[in-house]
Amino acid sequence: MKVQQILAAIGVTVALSQVAHAGTTFDNVKKRGVVQCGVSTDLPGFAYTDSKGEWQGLDVDTCRAIAAAMFGDAKKSKIVPLTTQARFTALQSGEVDVLTRNTTQTMSRDTTLGLIGVGVNYYDSLGLMVKSSLGVKSAKELNDAAICVLPGTTTELNLADWFRGQGMKFKPVVLDRYDEIVRAFAAGRCDAITADKSVLGATRRNLGGAGEYTILPETLSKEPLGPMVRQGDEQWFNTIRWTLNALLETEEYGITQANVDEMLKNPNPNIQRILGVNPGMGKNLGVDDKWAYNIVKQLGNYSEIYERTLGMKSALQLERGLNALYTRGGIMYGTPIR
Repeated sequence: MKVQQILAAIGVTVALSQVAHAGTTFDNVKKRGVVQCGVSTDLPGFAYTDSKGEWQGLDVDTCRAIAAAMFGDAKKSKIVPLTTQARFTALQSGEVDVLTRNTTQTMSRDTTLGLIGVGVNYYDSLGLMVKSSLGVKSAKELNDAAICVLPGTTTELNLADWFRGQGMKFKPVVLDRYDEIVRAFAAGRCDAITADKSVLGATRRNLGGAGEYTILPETLSKEPLGPMVRQGDEQWFNTIRWTLNALLETEEYGITQANVDEMLKNPNPNIQRILGVNPGMGKNLGVDDKWAYNIVKQLGNYSEIYERTLGMKSALQLERGLNALYTRGGIMYGTPIR
């Protein structure tokens, strides 16, 4: 047999081997009939329980959107609250199928954990907050300050990097849960608290408002947040990835929960592909052609989810900022469904 034939045979064998091992998570989720999603233990706007004990938030609705794409039913989702320390182990072990928990996408997480980031559903940045009575106006005034921080997070690492870069020192007060950090901060155990600025905004509102607490102007790091899955299952990766894209594409084309049925009649070929009027896109994913229709019909597009969880219809009232569509001054940009 010629060398070229041998190499070709090896290539076919490898390809077949890859196909044989692909789709494990996707198939298991499909067989189980429920998507298991890891979320934060209690984080306003992202994952929290309301007065009725029901889970709400951007990350919770991301999980429900995946279920709607997979099964046509957003309720076929199981929410699993996880601490920062437990989240990666839970995904690695198969306790959950996907982390929709606010998790920063980084190179080391993609290359050392056997996991991979799927995409970004919220662009954030790291900040610091102090009591206004402290009189501090800049993070550069916090040399030797005690700062409350969660362990095992990019927050902890980026805080240390920023202080080192400024030639400053700080005293970390490490606590396992964010609610414990807030209580410690309010009780005076630390001079400052560090978290994503969206989280600090929610915390300040809950503690008493801008008059009592000051979010310092410095941005300590970029925090692109989004779902993570285990490596080695491209079909499952694609399911999550295209769920995120569908939320953005439907917003861009003006497809909403209220008008999605009427939009089925729209002659725009892009809209017809997104909503499954023109068949084939769902089949390529291994789901029903109405997968994106089901997401929007049950949950709305990205804008609708954002506004009720983080935006002006929520208690947090956070502006879209970077999380607006690229057509409206932000950097959210859906990949075409075609």
